[in-house]
Amino acid sequence: MAFVENEKANIYWDEQGQGAPVLLIMGLGYPSSLWHRTRPMLSQRYRTIAFDNRGVGLSDAPAGPYSIATMASDAAAVLDAAGVSGAHVFGVSMGGMIAQEFALQYPTRTRSLILGCTSPGGPSAVRAESKVADILMVRGMTLQQAREAILPYIYDAATPQEKIEEDLSLRRRWLPSMEGYTAQLQGILAWEAYSRIAQITAPTLVIHGKSDELVPPGNGELIAERIPGARLVLLEHASHLFLTDQTQAAHKEILLFLSSHPYSNRSS
Repeated sequence: MAFVENEKANIYWDEQGQGAPVLLIMGLGYPSSLWHRTRPMLSQRYRTIAFDNRGVGLSDAPAGPYSIATMASDAAAVLDAAGVSGAHVFGVSMGGMIAQEFALQYPTRTRSLILGCTSPGGPSAVRAESKVADILMVRGMTLQQAREAILPYIYDAATPQEKIEEDLSLRRRWLPSMEGYTAQLQGILAWEAYSRIAQITAPTLVIHGKSDELVPPGNGELIAERIPGARLVLLEHASHLFLTDQTQAAHKEILLFLSSHPYSNRSS
């Protein structure tokens, strides 16, 4: 197992596959093992580098809050440890926020950007309904209860139950501590990039499920409008966890985008 120390935390990371590097950044409370549907596909063609955000999985959970900028610096430290100067960067949900911040803070290291089911943050963001936000904030319930209560709002109604159960079996193995979860959530609530993302110059794909009730698809539209040249894909019959809801359709768009923006010959 590989770890890199950054800003008072040991961050777990690993790599799979060969080829141009793709950095994978997971969302709130989820470890890197939740890339289980997409990483095997990408690793057939690319060198995938994934890590557990501070507060979850095998990474340390120091006292919070964890700013999105700090978690973006964790991502940069992982690339350093892997000996990679730059990569395609793919983030989902909170990971998409980290990816936006990474592209702003480390533009020369961002070869391209894939932003899945994410938000630009701040007052311009499209908010979830209060009943959904209450679950996200774990109001009046345990973290495990919140994990169950959120399911109707993060999966499309047409998604087979067996696929949801496959995801749940992984998540149950890696339930974060309340402290780690809260520290990440505090970072999300304090973060804003809408006013800055027009500065992003990396080729960008914005991909979002049309039935996402946790991070409504209007957020994807806002991001795509702000980032110059960004391509927006809205998936039918897909909610927040679009990689489970519409795995094949999502993978088709992701591979098409990556193949359209081949990695340069700069050192990796």
